[in-house]
Amino acid sequence: MNLRPAVLADSELLQAWDRQPHVIAATGDDDAINWDAELTRDVDWQWNFIAEVDGRPIGIIQVIDPQREETHYWGDVEANLRAIDIWIGPPSDLGRGFGTIMMQLVLEFCFANPTISGVLIDPLASNTRARRFYERIGFHFVEYRRFGNDDCAVYRIDRPQ
Repeated sequence: MNLRPAVLADSELLQAWDRQPHVIAATGDDDAINWDAELTRDVDWQWNFIAEVDGRPIGIIQVIDPQREETHYWGDVEANLRAIDIWIGPPSDLGRGFGTIMMQLVLEFCFANPTISGVLIDPLASNTRARRFYERIGFHFVEYRRFGNDDCAVYRIDRPQ
């Protein structure tokens, strides 16, 4: 598996993934992402990656600096963090271990910057499968929090010592 930067040509695929029932169930009631706009933004606090297996796209990972992100979705947060969103698009690729590899790769990316102290993630509070997955990876529960219309469970993983 490898991660590559997402490009505008990925927009149609990402829109199709967003319509998958398992993606809708995992991402909550937030507005749909305008991938054309998202993939053409030029900011230094966000990264979008496509996960590929043998050259075939299977998932998307978004990484942001939650302190610098313009909507202040995360509110007041300390400096030197990253926040991620991750999902697998094709239903046939669920349960095959790809999510674990995607998480390992994105955490390596985040912690390659020596100033980054931790990574945040906010699955729906009701998404017990995702929450167990993040706990297995090493994330620890921080708090329940409401983001927009969604009740979420905030998790954090700190820089490995």
